[in-house]
Amino acid sequence: MTTTFTHVGLLGRREHPGVEEVVSGLLKLLDQRNIQVTIEDRLATLAHFERREMASRDQIGTMVDLAIVIGGDGSLLSAARTLVKHDTPVIGINRGRLGFLTDVSPDDLLEQVSAILNGEYLSDRRFLLDAEVWRGEQVVGRGEALNDIVVNSGASAQMVEFELSIDGDFVYRLNADGLLVATPTGSTAYSLSAGGPIVSPDLDALVLVPMFPHSLTSRPIVVSGHSEIRIDVVSRNDIHPPITCDGQISITALPGDSVRIRKKSRELTLLHPPGYSFYATCRDKLRWSDALVQ
Repeated sequence: MTTTFTHVGLLGRREHPGVEEVVSGLLKLLDQRNIQVTIEDRLATLAHFERREMASRDQIGTMVDLAIVIGGDGSLLSAARTLVKHDTPVIGINRGRLGFLTDVSPDDLLEQVSAILNGEYLSDRRFLLDAEVWRGEQVVGRGEALNDIVVNSGASAQMVEFELSIDGDFVYRLNADGLLVATPTGSTAYSLSAGGPIVSPDLDALVLVPMFPHSLTSRPIVVSGHSEIRIDVVSRNDIHPPITCDGQISITALPGDSVRIRKKSRELTLLHPPGYSFYATCRDKLRWSDALVQ
């Protein structure tokens, strides 16, 4: 049987329930098609998988022409930041909770993955964000994110005071629990919980959402995806606000530091099974139109 892909990498978190069963099913399917398989070393420590070809996540990115990530959206976010460096297309198999990004259901695993291997899929390009923390003239921290970058007050009960500029144009000074900068991909994640809008993933835009601002008029702002965002932590702050990337990477900023955020030059390629629809995913995950479903 012909296939579009010749070498597949399997990545994920072994802690998720059902992962071993999914990996076993995928190995059987891929072996039947004579497709070379490399398993992420952390995942391969599951029983019986150590005998398969193993490699680190970064090595897998250089080796394979397709990566399959098993777990929740957090697993895919973590893998994406590595795989994007190698322009490796990614499929997400949901073994987590919500699963906006990991949209292949375990119940339809073999059917949907088989279709993708046959070249029947929808391809979706998603951009990431780069963040730099500047202290004077020096960069003291860097991070990247597929969903969002958040300047927040951390464990402190105090607000953080900051100034926001977009493309060098001063916007406002604000006291808040933080400011969230989200991609369209991240608009259905933390940004949505903070009151931000849902943004179609094909839009070239950024969403800026103030978190519990000490203001009645501060509202989310949608700006061009090419905008450069600058968030200056006001010097009189008493806290050291963490800068979090996808909720997984944290950089500590000091009063007087500047956080600069811009679109990353590389994009992630997501592959979806036939029939995928962003709005159908929203209906399913966000329980839209429940009253219409019998």
